[in-house]
Amino acid sequence: MILHSILDGIGKTPIVNLSRMFNDSRCEVLAKLEMFNPCGSIKDRPAHHIIERGLADGSISSRSHIIESSSGNFAIALAMICSMHGLRFTAVVDPKLSPVNRQIIQCYGGNIELVTEKDRQGGYLETRIERVKHMLREQPDAVWTNQYANERNWQSHYHGEGEEILRDLDRPVDYLVLGVSTSGTIHGITRRLREAWPALKVIPVDAFGSVLFGTSPAVRELPGLGASRVPELLKRDELGEVIQIDDYESAVACRQLVKREGIFAGGSSGSVIAAIQRLSARLLQPARILTILPDRGERYLDTVYNDQWLLRMRERHFARMTKGFTGTPQEQTA
Repeated sequence: MILHSILDGIGKTPIVNLSRMFNDSRCEVLAKLEMFNPCGSIKDRPAHHIIERGLADGSISSRSHIIESSSGNFAIALAMICSMHGLRFTAVVDPKLSPVNRQIIQCYGGNIELVTEKDRQGGYLETRIERVKHMLREQPDAVWTNQYANERNWQSHYHGEGEEILRDLDRPVDYLVLGVSTSGTIHGITRRLREAWPALKVIPVDAFGSVLFGTSPAVRELPGLGASRVPELLKRDELGEVIQIDDYESAVACRQLVKREGIFAGGSSGSVIAAIQRLSARLLQPARILTILPDRGERYLDTVYNDQWLLRMRERHFARMTKGFTGTPQEQTA
């Protein structure tokens, strides 16, 4: 196969049966590997869809300066796609951005706008968005792709992974277990799959310390899962019971995944694997479970795969367990 450009390599990612990871479970667990996208993450899909559709309808022009608030992967994807179209791009980031991600964005020609002031939830999302709005007021050619509210975010996953899953699987799954941040991925895939499989149960996975589902903010270090504000795209009534996973649980599951399956994945992949472990342990009947592994592990060498960092997260995890909190309110009352 010869592609016209690297952009044609976005999508059509494989699904793997995690039979080694869950060999002692009654559940069949399938994972779609989004790290196979050209920039290494699921964020290639919405970035590509938003830019291409914007260019097609005129909301983005050749003179546009694309701006986005991102913790890493979406900024990397936008930087690559903007470079292919000759568009200026600026990523509004915070101190959690890894040095590697910063270098990748800059290698694609993207600019970095750093926000250091925390928001009222103790995160940076609200202050990043305020910086974006300030830039929009100052620069008449600026366009905010706004992954938190842009309907094209979830539509990219509806027409992307949703269609691919239905094409690739021979029969329905019982559970869809997906991480949530902007909520574009979970809503896009859920809406498409439920058209074909109306009995599908959807389990959102959130980061401990995130406020997405009404829990209190707390310190969290891994990007890409959870948020310090509720995005406009999130429709809580479309989703099922929430499972919250902390940084330590995510990292442990990532390490299990690479050891047992040879899949070198990022932090949010560990989060969904840890959630599936918790879910499968309490199911009374065998089930077929589908998840998405959003990105690869190289960008987490200084966190998930760093032993000193893991030890610090372990101490935080067990301190929390000692206080008697073991999950979200939804889980405790289930």
